[in-house]
Amino acid sequence: MTLFLRSFICFLALNSISLRGQNILLESRLIEDLSKTPIYSRLSETIDGQTQWKKEYRYLDSIEIYSISYLSDGLKVNGLLVKPKADGKYPCIIFNRGGNRNSGSLKIAHGATLLGQMASQGYVVIASQYRGNAGGEGQEEFGGADVNDVLILPQVLQEIPEADTSAIGLFGWSRGGMMTYRALSEGMKVKAAVVGGALADMPANIEDRPEMEKGVIAELVPNYEANKEAELQKRSAVYWPEKFPKDVPLLMLHGNADWRVKADQSLRLALLLDQERVPYRLMIYEGGDHGISEFREEVSAEVIAWFDRFLKNGEALPNMKYHGR
Repeated sequence: MTLFLRSFICFLALNSISLRGQNILLESRLIEDLSKTPIYSRLSETIDGQTQWKKEYRYLDSIEIYSISYLSDGLKVNGLLVKPKADGKYPCIIFNRGGNRNSGSLKIAHGATLLGQMASQGYVVIASQYRGNAGGEGQEEFGGADVNDVLILPQVLQEIPEADTSAIGLFGWSRGGMMTYRALSEGMKVKAAVVGGALADMPANIEDRPEMEKGVIAELVPNYEANKEAELQKRSAVYWPEKFPKDVPLLMLHGNADWRVKADQSLRLALLLDQERVPYRLMIYEGGDHGISEFREEVSAEVIAWFDRFLKNGEALPNMKYHGR
């Protein structure tokens, strides 16, 4: 073996070691002073000249909110991380946001409220903006290659000392529900999942809301016009219920007054999952809108209870075999 060849092999080996040791989490910046953020006035009140958190937001003293960036397919992607201040190891929740582009993008307000409430219950919560959004690199594809931005998050969590990556849950709303379905179909290793107002049938959604095709899907999905049917089905769980794992219990939440994503999408998917014997619980809220805002406290309690069952308490999987007297 020549000296050049030996040197080249050594270079490849060292480079491989370097890549394996590379951090995926690029930056984690603590939001130290919420009083300097636009949401502060909504979270606080002044009593006898003293400014303090409103009663429902006093948990903010027990959590930390971080703005993060991480690598996905070589792209810098931004997001949020919220965790308890107290030392310890905590189960994890990956939250998948709704919307597209910067519509529905995550703000500090989400970290302080939705994500913060979950973190205050003893969870490390992480959420992606998806590529191309909120200053991130690349271009989102509304459920295409940007699903990789979700699939990589368990590896990002491995770099968080407080994260117990043996107990991870997925939680997505609206488009984020579709991202959750896609991640599950790709074999993402999680122990439980929750979706709300989830997109499960893109062709049906286009029929209900034609503006979605022109203003969102056609603009974001690569080569959409040439591959319309295949691309829509790829993003529609009703076309592939057999891809759902049978060891991940799924909580499905929907309001039956939701005009953005009609509740029959969750109803039809539930029937298909039933045939596949996938463990699920479907809850339809009477008169509930897209965010089920009329039942916000009840929904929050259901979500935490579901994750507590399978992430904190290690509850056994439901028995999906036909049984009973």
